[in-house]
Amino acid sequence: MASAAGAEEAHGDRRRGSDAAGVVVLGACAAWAVISASVHGGRPEGMLLAVLAVAAGHSAGRICGALLPVAAPCAAALAGLGLAVAPPYLTPGAQPGAPLGHAGASAALLVLCTGAACCAAWATPVPSLRLLLRLLAGGIALAAVALGSTAGAVLCAVVLLCSLAAGGTRSRGLGVAGLAVAAAMVTVTLWAVAERALPDGLAVSLESRLTARRVELWRDAVRLAHDDLLLGVGPGRFGELSPAAAGAPFPDGKPHSAPLQLLAEQGLVGLVLLAAAFVWVLHTLWRNAPTTPVALTAGAALIAVAAVAAVGNALSFTAVSVGAGLLAGLATARPLAEQPYDGGARSED
Repeated sequence: MASAAGAEEAHGDRRRGSDAAGVVVLGACAAWAVISASVHGGRPEGMLLAVLAVAAGHSAGRICGALLPVAAPCAAALAGLGLAVAPPYLTPGAQPGAPLGHAGASAALLVLCTGAACCAAWATPVPSLRLLLRLLAGGIALAAVALGSTAGAVLCAVVLLCSLAAGGTRSRGLGVAGLAVAAAMVTVTLWAVAERALPDGLAVSLESRLTARRVELWRDAVRLAHDDLLLGVGPGRFGELSPAAAGAPFPDGKPHSAPLQLLAEQGLVGLVLLAAAFVWVLHTLWRNAPTTPVALTAGAALIAVAAVAAVGNALSFTAVSVGAGLLAGLATARPLAEQPYDGGARSED
C-alpha cells in the first residue's frame, strides 16, 4: 500500500513538472514573437494565435480524455474527418494550387484523426470496439485517397501500422527517441535542400518532388535568416522581403516550412523555442501517457504532422494547431476513474 502511494505521488510530481515546463515553453514562444516584432517590426499575432490554439487544444484534450477516455478521441477523430472532407476550404479566399495549397492542412488533419482513432482503440478493453476503431482509422486513410491526398494516405497508413506495432513494444523511451530522430532527420534534410548542401543527384531528385517554387521559398528563408541570425526579420515579414513569395500566383507570405519560417522571422532563438515545444510534447508522452501503445501512437501521428509542417504550410491553419494540441492532451490525460484494463505495456524505460 505504501509503495503504491509512493508511486502515485511520484507520478503526480512528474505530471506537475511536465505541465510547468509546458507553460514555460509556450509562454516563451509567445513572448519571443512579441520581442522579435518589437525590434524589427512585424505582426506577432499569427504566432500568438498558434500558441493559444495549441494550449487550448491540449487543455481540452486533457479534460475530455480524463472524463471520456474512449469516446473523446473517437469523437475528435470523427469531427476532424468531417472538417477535412467538408467544403468550403479550411480558410476563406483564393487557394493556392498543389503543392502549396490547403492539401497539406487536410493531410495533417487526417493524420491527427487516424492517431486519435488508434488511441481510442488502445484505450478500450472491448475487443470488438477496438477492432471497429481500427477500421475507422483505416477508413480515414481511404478517405485521404478519395480526397486525392497521396501523402495523407501514406502517413495515415504509417500511423496505423506504428500503432499496431506499438502493442508489442516494451520500451517506451526507445520508441519516443526513435520518433525524435525521425523528426530531426526531416529537419536536417530540408535545411540541406535550402542550403544546396546535398549531392547534385539527390538534390535534383528531391527538388523535382518538392517543386522549384517551394525550394525557392526555402532558400529565401535561409537568406533572410543570415541577415539577422539571432532575432530574424520579424514575425509576418517574410512575404514583404522574399522575391519568391512576392512572385507567387497566390502569394500568402509564407515559406511553407514551419522551421524555416521561424528561423527567418524569429531567428535562431525562435527555431530553438519551436524545437523545445516539440521536445516537451514528446517528453510528456514518454512520462505521462497511460500506456506505451498510446504514447507511441500519438507520437507517431504528431511526428507525421511535424513532417507535413516542415515541408508545407499546415501549421498556418488553426484547426491543425488545435488538433495537434488536442491529440497530445488526449494521449496524456489520466482517466478520473481508474481503469482495470492496462491497454498495453506501461514501461517508460
